[in-house]
Amino acid sequence: MDKIYYLASCDTCRKIIKSLPNADRLTFIDIRQNPISETDLEEMYQLSGSYEALFSKKAQLYKSMDLKNKNLTEPDFKKYLLEHYTFLSRPVFIIDGKIYIGNGQKNIIEVIKVLS
Repeated sequence: MDKIYYLASCDTCRKIIKSLPNADRLTFIDIRQNPISETDLEEMYQLSGSYEALFSKKAQLYKSMDLKNKNLTEPDFKKYLLEHYTFLSRPVFIIDGKIYIGNGQKNIIEVIKVLS
């Protein structure tokens, strides 16, 4: 099943979603309304190979908790991802068994190509 994990209140996520072809083939999961389960996170981890790859260091909570000055390990990244949705680098797409993380232009172009 193809999925997008996103935040409905995120302008960037909304803009990206509007640009997607065949978006109806995706299951939309608003991470504020449906927090990431450990099972979902494990699937993302298996596809990405790293919790850190899924973690947003741009999150305001990351800065306010002063996490940049801590030596975070993979278990730490996992713990924070499960604790608060803001730590997920958004959006995350899982399409045809492949993961696409974040809103980088190259990533979104790849997602659009795969969905076309």
